[in-house]
Amino acid sequence: MATMNDLSSQQFYHGTKADLKLGDLIEPGYNSNYGQRKKAVYVYLTATLDAAIWGAELALGEAPGRIYIVEPTGTIADDPNLTDKKYPGNPTKSYRSQDPLRVIGEVTDWKGHSPQELKAMKDRLEQLRQLGVEAIED
Repeated sequence: MATMNDLSSQQFYHGTKADLKLGDLIEPGYNSNYGQRKKAVYVYLTATLDAAIWGAELALGEAPGRIYIVEPTGTIADDPNLTDKKYPGNPTKSYRSQDPLRVIGEVTDWKGHSPQELKAMKDRLEQLRQLGVEAIED
């Protein structure tokens, strides 16, 4: 687990399709956007805009993707869904927390991935689903 003092110089993002306001809290306990959609034990955040864009683009729902600048309210840890399995060393700077994230801003001028990149990612996620591979590990 990392403390905020360890990562105090980082700016963190959360990609979603939820319409949130400054000061809102993003908390665990809601149905996940991924896997079997069970109640999420963690909330996810990243220090890279690209990872947040993927979150916004892949989140369920028809609303437009949103990217929020967030502030963890407690400890955060490397996201093992990415760091241990796909990207050793956490180059995506992806984290998770059991404590809420506070919305402190919104990025409104981001550019999404190309339709081809988005389709390739969705196709890969569908292949994994058919193989029974869960996207989220608790």
